[in-house]
Parts: sequence; structure tokens; C-alpha cells
Amino acid sequence: MTNKQRLYLLEQMLRIRSFEERVGELFLKGESAGTMLHLSIGEEAAAVGVGAMMQDGDSFTTHHRGHGVFLARGADPKRMMAEIAGKEIGYCRGKGGSMHIADMSLGHLGANAIVGGGISHIVGAALSYKTLKKDNVSVAFFGDGAMQQGILYESFNLAALWNLPAMFVCINNQYGMGTRVDQSSSTLDFAARAKSFGLQADTADGQDIEDVVNKAKKLLKQARAGRASFLTINCYRFYGHARKDKSPYRSEQEETAGRQQDPISFWEENLVKAKIISNKKLETLKKEIDLEMDAALSFAENAKKPELATMFEDVYSPKQAKPLSNKARLDL
Repeated sequence: MTNKQRLYLLEQMLRIRSFEERVGELFLKGESAGTMLHLSIGEEAAAVGVGAMMQDGDSFTTHHRGHGVFLARGADPKRMMAEIAGKEIGYCRGKGGSMHIADMSLGHLGANAIVGGGISHIVGAALSYKTLKKDNVSVAFFGDGAMQQGILYESFNLAALWNLPAMFVCINNQYGMGTRVDQSSSTLDFAARAKSFGLQADTADGQDIEDVVNKAKKLLKQARAGRASFLTINCYRFYGHARKDKSPYRSEQEETAGRQQDPISFWEENLVKAKIISNKKLETLKKEIDLEMDAALSFAENAKKPELATMFEDVYSPKQAKPLSNKARLDL
């Protein structure tokens, strides 16, 4: 890895952290669409480490905690923040919100609020790549909670059986809502489960982005050659399940220890120690990124809300007559 690449990884992780902090601010101001959103703070190395190793034309799905993955794959933070705020200029015209963002032009096949709900979609995408002889991979990002979902194992089986260019990435942040992973699974060797289906599998340290990059690069290469793969990335969820969750099921001592596994602090220390970046330049970089995300937040707050009449657009076939609103029916 070159020093330029190392700095790129740091910059991308910092951008995700800064974006997520402002998403939390948007929620506290009461300006986010919907009543829930989920932050990926503490999981930045997973998003950036895998995302940086993917190629143009690759596709992916994410879960309800997928902001970071989408940013790592090139999302515009302004349009993304606008989507979370429910604004017309957002990626899904404000209809997707935090948990249902999608953008086919960037390969994002959709985030999904249902645990494991988007995993099977990459099997279909990978099958199309194989059929059309495209040199692309489809990647499913999901949390450890999905490791107990049947759809995952059906997807494992088909991807391995049909030799598909598919990769499954489990971001194990140790908790499924309020349940610790060792209380929901009799074994934590998720890679062994994947291997039993015939997948190439490995486990990465989510604090060390270089470890994530190296293992993701290897597994993506194998997937691209038709050997479906699986990667577990172990990290720690810094905050509660959703923005309202104060995580009373975790002790203060546990959270303090967990947050010491910060992938950004770890990478900053490594780069400063190796004299790849100075503390002064690091602070300058952080300020520039914070200004970028401040601008994204301001853009979202000031963006236009969708017209009420557009609620029926993108839902029905363009040739189908729009249904009458309740008001129009009452006026009849």
C-alpha cells in the first residue's frame, strides 16, 4: 500500500465519521425523515476497507446502518443528507430516508431495514454478471444479527453452488439491537459457517483498516473469479442501536473499552508515527472535512421538501392513472 492510499483510507473514514455526527445532529433537530436512524460510528474501517477494494461497476446492498458504506462507494454527502432529511433532491427524492437509500448509477441496489432483507439481491446481481460475462462482483453488507437469518444461508448455498461472483460481508459490531452476539449465537466463528457452504472465508480486525483491506482484496479477487466469498469484520458499535437508544444493556465500562477500538484513532496514530502525516496536517484535514459535512447538513436543511402530489410518483407504472388522494375523494 502506498502512502497516498493510506491517506485516502484515513480521509474516507474521517468523512464517514463527520457525516454520521451530523446525521445525529439532524435527528436531534427533528429534521430527519421518519422516527429512527442508525449510525455506523466505530465501523468506518469495514465500510472503507471493503469499499476501496471494489471496482467500478460492482454492486452492493446495505442494511439499516449503511450510510458509511454508501459514502465509501462514492455517494455525494449533500444528496445523501438530503435523502435522510426527506428532501426532493435526495437520492430517492426523500422517499427512502435513512434506511432505504439506493442509487443504481453507483451500484447501490438498496439499503434494507429488514435484518438480512437485502442479502439475496446480490445473488441475482451476481448471476447476471456471470451470465453476461461481466467482470463485476456484487457485495452484501449486513450486521451480525443477519447471521441468524435463513435467507443468508440460502444465499450462501446458491452463490457457492452456481460459482457466482458474490461476496458477503458481515460487519459484526457485537450487538443485534440490545442483544449481545454471544447471547444469540452458539458459535462466533462465522467464517467457519461460510466455509461449510463452500465459500472462501476469512475474519478481519475492524480496528485495523489495513487488515480489512488485505483480506477484502483477496476475497474480492476470488469472488471475481467465481468463487463466492465471505468476510467477517469484528468491530464495536459506539452508540445504541438507534439514535434514541441509550444502550442501558451495556455497562459504562464496556462502552469505554469498546470505544478504545476506534479504527480512526488507530490509523491516525499509525500514520503520524510513520511520518506519513503530521499532527498539524491531520488537524487541517479534519477541519476541511468538517466544513464539507457542515455544508452537507446546511444543504439538506435548506433543500426543498417534495410536493405532496409526488407521493404517488415512482410507486405506480408511469402509464397507470394516479390514484385519488383522500382529499380529492372527499371533495367528490
